[in-house]
Formats: sequence, C-alpha cells, structure tokens
Amino acid sequence: MLSELRRSWSPSITMAIMKPMKTKSLCWNAFCMVVERSANKLLDRRAIHDEKVLTTSILLFLLTFHTAIASAAEPAANLKPLLAQPDKIVLQHDFSSTAQLTKESWREQMGTRWKIADGVLRGIPSTPDYQASKPDHKGFEPRINCPVTPDQVIAAFSIRFTGGSETFIVPFFEFNHHVARVKFTKDSVFLLADHDSLKVAETKTLKYEPGRWYHCLAELKGEEFVVQFADGPTLYARHPSYALPPPSGAPGMAVAGPKDGTAEIDNVTLWSIKPAVQPGWVVKRSTFPKFEPVRVKEKVEKPVAPSNANTRKS
Repeated sequence: MLSELRRSWSPSITMAIMKPMKTKSLCWNAFCMVVERSANKLLDRRAIHDEKVLTTSILLFLLTFHTAIASAAEPAANLKPLLAQPDKIVLQHDFSSTAQLTKESWREQMGTRWKIADGVLRGIPSTPDYQASKPDHKGFEPRINCPVTPDQVIAAFSIRFTGGSETFIVPFFEFNHHVARVKFTKDSVFLLADHDSLKVAETKTLKYEPGRWYHCLAELKGEEFVVQFADGPTLYARHPSYALPPPSGAPGMAVAGPKDGTAEIDNVTLWSIKPAVQPGWVVKRSTFPKFEPVRVKEKVEKPVAPSNANTRKS
C-alpha cells in the first residue's frame, strides 16, 4: 500500500482536494507544497509503520481541512436578502478566468492597475509616472467600478484590503459614486449618504483589518440601504439621497483600496430586483438600532449623471 500511495501521490491530488475552496492567495500553493512534502517524508522514512494508519491519517487530515475551509470559503452564499427580492442575475464572476476582466464589466479608475491572479480580481495603485502627470485624482489607491450594476441592486461579494494605509476617504466600497458608500476604519465600519457628507449607520464590532476577507451582501432599494457581513453585523440606513440618480463619476458598484495598498475582489454576483420588498422586511427593519446622523464633511454639489437600467423607486 505504501508503494501505491507513493506512486499515486502528487501535487494534482492535493490541488484536486483544494479545488472547491478556490485559491485566495499564494498561501494555498504553499500549503499544498507542505502537505505533499510532509507526506513524501513520511513515506520515504516509513515514520509510520502501520500502512493503514498512514493512509488513513493523511486522508482524514486532508478531508477535515477541506471540509472546514470549504465551508468558510464562500460564507457570503449563506447570507440571504432582507430588503429586496432578486430578479435576474446581471453579473456573476468568480475570477477563475482572465476573460471575465472586460471593459464592459470592470473599469479601472485613475490609472490604477488591475488583473485576475490567484483566482481574485486584484488591484494596485497607478504608476509613479501616472501620478506625476496628474494634478489630482492620481490613483494613489486602487480603484475600480462595475458599470453594469443596476441602480437598485442586490450584490454578494468578497473583498480584502492589504498593505498601504487608511485615509479619511479610503478604503471603501460603494454603489454609484458618492451615493451609498461603506467606509472601513481602524475603529469601525459605517455607511455614508448625501454625497458622503453624512454618517448614517455605524458598527464598532467590525473594523478595518488589513488582510482580512470581508464577505458581504448589500441591498440598495429606493431610499434604503442594508449591508450584511458574514459572521458579523448588519448595517441599515434610510436617506433620500439613496433614491437619487448617481452624481457624475463612475456608476455602479465600486471599490477603493488603501493608499499605496492592494484591493482584492472575489465571488461577485449582482442581481436586479423586483418591485416588492421581502416578506417580513418591515418587521425586520424595526429591529435595527437607531442612529443619529453625524455630519462628517460639508456636502459638495455635483451634476447628476444618467442612471442605469433600474430606475429608483421606493
């Protein structure tokens, strides 16, 4: 049995077991190499003399690890809409193929550089030459938007920020530029409204942690915006500005990473929504904590840009 296991063991076996988890970083590759080398050492040294124990130990380890990680690989899938009813899938990308990075679906902003690597959409800042050539909007932080996003939307996705530094503006994700923004800070995560001038909801149980994957389900319908975080809090706010067409700037879902850092996006699904709200939404809404809006900056008036396919109606 030892000889059979030695012949059959290969990186492809490890990767086959790891495949359902989908690679998130180079750590997965390192893990696969460690498992393979450890198994080969055990086989070569015959450190375990009972062949059945060796075989069973390896398989149980891999299967246990696989079950634990696979169950946590896409926790956003366990989140269900609270506010809106999904209609049609507009976009569904797991970034397993570079063909998913098209200008129709994803638009790099401010000269920042994005590519599909290790199964995620990864962005870094613009080049020093680009930054030196611009008086503003230099692309110090990676930015990208998804212009096919409906104005009213349900969005499931995972996001991670690494390196660089937090600023007053970044990192964040939003739906329509300056309309419905979620800002990450070292102290809290909060919702912004009215051209990012008002903080309208906040949680201090979730904070900006570089390198952490955040799995989210966001819903924007009329004047209401709700964001769920897997294994975390739910943020809700209602504000008239959420129902307005987006001002000038990049439309749709957008992400901005930390200054001089990296942003990664994965497992994105966008739905258009039906006119009716979810059954039980009014009751559920009443359970959210009340929050007194806080002005964080003076409002800047901007021209209004054309809206996307779903017009805003409550």
